[in-house]
Amino acid sequence: MSGHSKWHNIQATKGKADAARGKIFTKIGREIAVAVKLGGPDPNINSKLYDVIQKAKQNNMPNDNIQRSIKKASGGEEGGNYDSITYEGYGNSGVAFIVECLTDNRNRTAADVRHLFDKFNGNLGTSGSVTYMFDYKGIVVLAKNDATNEDDVMMLALDNGADDVLVDDECFEISTAPDKLHEVAKACEGAGYEVVSSEVEYVPQNLIKLDKDAAISVNKLIVALEDLDDVQNVYTSADLSVLDE
Repeated sequence: MSGHSKWHNIQATKGKADAARGKIFTKIGREIAVAVKLGGPDPNINSKLYDVIQKAKQNNMPNDNIQRSIKKASGGEEGGNYDSITYEGYGNSGVAFIVECLTDNRNRTAADVRHLFDKFNGNLGTSGSVTYMFDYKGIVVLAKNDATNEDDVMMLALDNGADDVLVDDECFEISTAPDKLHEVAKACEGAGYEVVSSEVEYVPQNLIKLDKDAAISVNKLIVALEDLDDVQNVYTSADLSVLDE
């Protein structure tokens, strides 16, 4: 989540994959189904499907599961009944939230999301009430090691349409326009770099610094939302770095 590094978020997600692998696979399966519905079953043609397959592999989803999801969706067994819904709202201390969902029952999802915001002292807002506080970007994360040349990574990324490259001790975080994500990720992969993650996401323009108690409360809402079957992604403007101290 916001306030932790992107690398930290990925490591946390992988930890949850070990603890609740089936739930994560189910969510990725829905993304595969929707991608197939929108662009067909061939990832060489359907860039959205290619990106979701990469996400599945990054989360250690077996290839048999991936192919089964593609086959079911292309055969009409699933993929035609999921609606994409985005909820916006505020958590404790005025932290902004964007919650992306895929659902086959809008009423159930709305009730579940609203219940959690109420439970953790937040409230849902109207469409557009918080999205203006975020930038919609493609984010590619590359693993970093002692042999990685930072200048080479930056040159490769920028030559393939990236907007910026941030470097820390553990990774490179490359930001792109949403429509450039696929091109940049494939170029990095083709050059032999380890692509740890490549997704389009909402990036907060400013972070809200929280004290320990507020951060704990906000994090509980994040965890509860992510545990809902219909929720795919949760983005917030919270700076949760105090939880790492």
